[in-house]
Formats: sequence, structure tokens, C-alpha cells
Amino acid sequence: EAQLAESGGGSVQAGGSLRLSCAASGFTFDDYAIGWFRQAPGKEREGVSCISGRVGNTYYTDSVKGRFTISSDNAKNTVYLQMNSLKPEDTAVYYCAAATRLRVWAYSDYTGVEYWGQGTQVTVSS
Repeated sequence: EAQLAESGGGSVQAGGSLRLSCAASGFTFDDYAIGWFRQAPGKEREGVSCISGRVGNTYYTDSVKGRFTISSDNAKNTVYLQMNSLKPEDTAVYYCAAATRLRVWAYSDYTGVEYWGQGTQVTVSS
């Protein structure tokens, strides 16, 4: 059974940092891009960042470029999202996701996601 197990998240003040982790199992890690979507109350689910398993290509939405860094440990089938200089507008539930194409994140096409994590809350206070 395919699973994405998330950890990390929490509450921080603006300017702080958090790291999210997503451990994949039950499918071939190298065949997928893995990353995060986020959804704030009353807003659409948004593609934030992803990394391709085999080549390591990355995508970041404009609002997080220069602040968030995604990386992967292929030996552990785990992807990490380091979030620095957090802003109140980063507050959302963050969902780990796996899809076969990076464009799923670029177009926030959540219907193209094959596997979802359980979600973790990130709250940034001003």
C-alpha cells in the first residue's frame, strides 16, 4: 500500500524556520516527483514545491523562492522541505503529495496527484 508519512510543522513567529519531512513507501520513489501542496482557510490548494525522484529537478512557487529549500534522501525515500523566513501568509495545512509530473505543482493541479500525506498544520504568527 502506497503511503506518504509526514512529520514536522507547528507554530512559529514570523521570521522563524520549520522543516517538514515526508517518508514514502509502497511505490517506486524514483518514478515520482514528491513535494507539498498547501491550503489556507478559504483558499484553493496550492502547489508549493516538489523534487523529482530520479533526476532531482525542483520546482518552487514564486512566493517561496529564496526562502524554502526542498531536498531528498533517496536512500531513505524521504523528502524534506526546509522553510526559512516564514511569513504569516505561509500559514496553511501542508500536504505531502506524489505525482509523476512536476507540472502538477506548477499548475496546482491537485487532481494529478496520485498519493497524499495526511497533512500537517503550519502556523506563522506576526
